[in-house]
Amino acid sequence: MNLREPPKFKKESGMMRHGKTMASETERARLTRIYADMSDEALLEMAAERQSLTDIAKEVLSAELSTRNLHAEEVALPVEVTKDEEEAHIQEEVTAPYSGPLVMVKRFRDLPEAFVAKSILESAKIDCFLADENMVRIDWFISNLLGGAKLMVRPEDAETASALLDESENETNAARQFEMNNTQSESGEEQK
Repeated sequence: MNLREPPKFKKESGMMRHGKTMASETERARLTRIYADMSDEALLEMAAERQSLTDIAKEVLSAELSTRNLHAEEVALPVEVTKDEEEAHIQEEVTAPYSGPLVMVKRFRDLPEAFVAKSILESAKIDCFLADENMVRIDWFISNLLGGAKLMVRPEDAETASALLDESENETNAARQFEMNNTQSESGEEQK
């Protein structure tokens, strides 16, 4: 051994193995506490989806289930999907009918109005999104340049979306008109 050469260590020294063991024991203790606080039903649900758990989590879950005399077989385990079935499912999704390019239903200069309109469509279960929302949010001065935030929907939902937004706009205008009439009539009565 040359005294000037530093000692050569294996890639995974005893200290490193010890560090991994300590980390796994810490994780094991943490999971044991979490699983102990869970209800039987929650544990059985987790057991049904055990394929998504780490090896340590699976071990701790099995130990907790056996401590409670629960059997994971009580829950119907999800059926394993073969590679061919998965590819067939993906192919079905790809060949699903294309509804065409999205259609702009309405433009909004200001985002609060756009968010209200978007929430109206979402509450009617119509998929939609606001195009250029982030650009308007970042710098609202360019809203007019971009044409504002645009509410986009699928072509097959365009008529329904327009009708819902028109109805909501008519209700808003009617409420404003009613408010203005009441204000004018009250000011007229005070002048008499």
